[in-house]
Amino acid sequence: MARVLGYGAGMTSSNKHPGAPWRNFYGRLKGKTLRPAQETYLDEDLVALSPGPVDWEVNPDRVPLDLRARFGEVPVWLEVGFGGGEHLVHQAATHPQVAIIGCEPFINGVAMLLGKIRAAGVSNLAVYPGDARNIFDVLPDGSVQKAFLLYPDPWPKTRHHRRRFVTQEHLVPLARVLAPGAEFRVATDIPDYVRQTLAEVPKAGFTRVRCAAEDLHRAWEDWLPTRYEKKALREGRVPHYLTFRRG
Repeated sequence: MARVLGYGAGMTSSNKHPGAPWRNFYGRLKGKTLRPAQETYLDEDLVALSPGPVDWEVNPDRVPLDLRARFGEVPVWLEVGFGGGEHLVHQAATHPQVAIIGCEPFINGVAMLLGKIRAAGVSNLAVYPGDARNIFDVLPDGSVQKAFLLYPDPWPKTRHHRRRFVTQEHLVPLARVLAPGAEFRVATDIPDYVRQTLAEVPKAGFTRVRCAAEDLHRAWEDWLPTRYEKKALREGRVPHYLTFRRG
């Protein structure tokens, strides 16, 4: 269990290294007790799937990741908060000509993803088990060609809206690491999250595309419904799909 117990370092590095900025984290890091097989995935697979030195303890000087050395000469995509990992694995299998980095702070989701990676046999991806802001620190400028934010935590209470990903604290560094013309996809079943997304994302240097009224509820051609989307549909909520282009 050494790997599991050390998992939270990506989220609490502000308290671990004197040079790290203070970053509040809201949300769960761990849920139900992991199954023995999931513990094995974490112990055996997680280090090999690292995108490189991200956390402050191992990269206090914030040296940019060498994506070419890690992945070769291929486009790099990024999924922020991959949940159970089904979409991430689907994209990796559908687009073998790209490399995909997934970020997720919830240990149970990471363990689920690792099991899916083993089952699918995909190798063109990397996993960072922590706060996306940490990886934004060390991704080179303009190094990512596509990004996904799919069914993020809605934080429904008004006083908690500042905790949502679609704030400038997250969007500005995301825009920095995205290449000009890169696509940013957002999926959510929460109308107020749509409102905030449409208000905040353009401020960070993005332009909305697929703007027709019918596109708001039309999934992308290579879309795989996530377990969160399936739950939303069961409970009567309507998915929304927003697409932006980095200026």
